[in-house]
Parts: sequence; C-alpha cells; structure tokens
Amino acid sequence: MEEQTGEILIPCHIAIVMDGNGRWAKQKGFDRIFGHTNGIKTVREITEASVEIGLDFLTLYTFSTENWNRPQTEIEGIMQLLVQSIEKETETFMKNNVRLLVIGNIERMPKDVAAKLNGCIEQTSKNTGLSLVLALSYSSRWEITKAIKDLVNEKIPAEDITEQLVSKHLTTNKIPDPDMIIRTGGEVRISNFLLWQAAYSELFFTDTFWPDFTKEEFCAIICEFQNRERRFGKTSEQVKCE
Repeated sequence: MEEQTGEILIPCHIAIVMDGNGRWAKQKGFDRIFGHTNGIKTVREITEASVEIGLDFLTLYTFSTENWNRPQTEIEGIMQLLVQSIEKETETFMKNNVRLLVIGNIERMPKDVAAKLNGCIEQTSKNTGLSLVLALSYSSRWEITKAIKDLVNEKIPAEDITEQLVSKHLTTNKIPDPDMIIRTGGEVRISNFLLWQAAYSELFFTDTFWPDFTKEEFCAIICEFQNRERRFGKTSEQVKCE
C-alpha cells in the first residue's frame, strides 16, 4: 500500500512489464538479443531511480512461463545475460542496500542461473533498502494453480479458504500488492502478470520500448499516479472523509 505524505501518494511497490526489447532491436537491424542486452541498461537506470525515490519494492517481469516457447537461441542468450548481470550487479546491490528476490518456477531455470540467483539472494538478504523482485519463469496462472494444489495437499476445508489464505500460498506472500503496474512497448494488456495481486493496481501503458524507457518517463508516470484517486471500491466522498 502506498504511503501518504500530506496529499502526495508515494507508491510502495511498482511492477513493470518490460516489453519491446525485440522490436526495438529489429527496428535497428539487429537480432533480439541485442535488444535484451540494451534492456539491461534500462533495468539499471530504473533500479537506481527507485532507490533514489525511496521505493520499497520494484518487480520486473523478466521471463514468463510462456517465454520458454521462444526460439532456443534466444532463451540461451537471455539466460547467459542473466548470469552476467547478476555477477556484475551484486556488488552494486550491496553498495546501494538493495535486496534481490525472485518469484516464479525457479526449479525450471538452468542450474547455473539458479545458483547465481540463490547466491545473490543470500548475499543481499540482510539489505534493508529497495527489494528488487525478478519474476522469472513466472505467470499468474501457474502461481494460482500451484496455490490451489498446495491448499488441496494441505487438506484445508473449503469453508476455511479465504482470500488471505490464498494470498499466503502465492509466491508473492511476503511482498505487498503493487500500487502501480507499468507496461512499456505499446501493448495494452497484463500478459499473465500478477493477476491476483493487481486487483486494485493503477495501470499505466506507454508506447516507449523498454531500452528507450528513461528515468524521466518513469518519474512522470509516478507523478500521474499521484494525481489519481484510489477508491478501492469506495465512493470519492468516502475516500475524502478518511
């Protein structure tokens, strides 16, 4: 839930669908991996901006369960970039008090990638600043299906199942729901991302491809968020009286 200072809403958690790497690269006459490589620079810039504004959680939709259906060469390239990025950025995370978290079906990740991720997660676990959450091998349908299976396996009676209990069985159980979801790249859909958690998230769509997404545009979207009225099912009058 966002913090409120006077009349200014400060988001606690921003989630981003980082879309447009491949199309950006194609426009420039390069292969898709060139786009993913340049997208990492944007990840660094937006992470730094999130630290600067005091954001608590930044979740990046990095690789979906559906992305496993992409060409093998692209998948291998993305995995290699992940390993390289983690090796390169861990020291920066420590310097900037950033904690790394991962949500998704990590068991499906290559062993070397999982090992690097787990090492960085362990090394940064005591950091108290921004929590950078990577959604890897993730999709909401996978996550909700897994939660249902876990509830069944625990033999919890149907009458005891509540929204709160379902939330506790999701991979995001220790992460607050996102106040905002931003999607770059011009597509206007959520693409199986945080469907349960996004029930009352404010949605923002930009035509900017992810490699061209800047700190300035990021901050402009946050300013737009601050001008929205969040009612959570209530009337404007009720919100104003709180």
